Amino acid sequence: MGTAVRQCAGRSMSRNICFINYKGGVGKTSLVVNTAAGLARAGKRVLLVDLDTQSNASIWLLKLDRWNKINATGEGAVFSIFEPGGAQLKDLVIPNVVEGKDGESLLPGLDLIPTTFNLVDLENEFTGDPKRPPYLVFAEQLAAISSQYDYILFDCPPNILRASQCGVFASSEIYVPANPDALSLIGFTLLVEKLHKFQSLSASFRKVTMGEPARVRGVIFNSIKTGVDIEVPKMRMQLRINQFRAAKRVSPTARIFSSQIRDAMVVRRAVALGLPVILVSSESGDPNASDNVAHDYRKLAAEIMQNV
Repeated sequence: MGTAVRQCAGRSMSRNICFINYKGGVGKTSLVVNTAAGLARAGKRVLLVDLDTQSNASIWLLKLDRWNKINATGEGAVFSIFEPGGAQLKDLVIPNVVEGKDGESLLPGLDLIPTTFNLVDLENEFTGDPKRPPYLVFAEQLAAISSQYDYILFDCPPNILRASQCGVFASSEIYVPANPDALSLIGFTLLVEKLHKFQSLSASFRKVTMGEPARVRGVIFNSIKTGVDIEVPKMRMQLRINQFRAAKRVSPTARIFSSQIRDAMVVRRAVALGLPVILVSSESGDPNASDNVAHDYRKLAAEIMQNV
């Protein structure tokens, strides 16, 4: 797998972005997968790292046949850098992961480091070296390949346990997917508090070259159903962001993204086809169309590129 990783000598480091909320069911994986696809379609070199043991992003992009081969042995999955420990992240990269029926590349520039169900063992059974916690091992290995990408996106589970810690520690930015409901606001609030505790815990392992710890830079409203008024939830979320900004718990530029992702049947169809939404013809036929969810993802990708 790793033999085909791109070599881009002289490139600046990537923007590493963690997508996470303490509330599950917000459509996080669909947001990450389609944002990554939108960035790749815009000509960016993108690596998606699946850190969620449910493996939804990996199954989506690899489809079951390819993912099952990795799941059967665990070889090639992210947990293999910890147990048995001989693997390196650079060897796990699946380049140009989105393939057609004949193995042709459908979306050049989008790579994947997959996960499988055995990542759950990182939380309970794995002991490792307390002087080298998993997030430090992960970040050091990721640094070896980060210059080959413009963007590295992490799909993290709804917690700040070991797998999520890997993504958070290696990130420079954190974006929070949210639905227009009270539970998303509660999840965001809990996330910020847990992030603060983890950043304090991990501070002694952070090297100067790693930069400042990642903080929340944005909230993205996702899976918005037709006819739902989101102005009140947005107002409440903005008030909470303002409180956290005043307390210096989030980035001073943290905000609600203007891009919003609507709920659409085509997203579920894209999952079944093993394709990002932008490659599903019924939604992406007109590149200038503004009335479909493919446009929402393209707009979000553009906003992320501008949010430097």
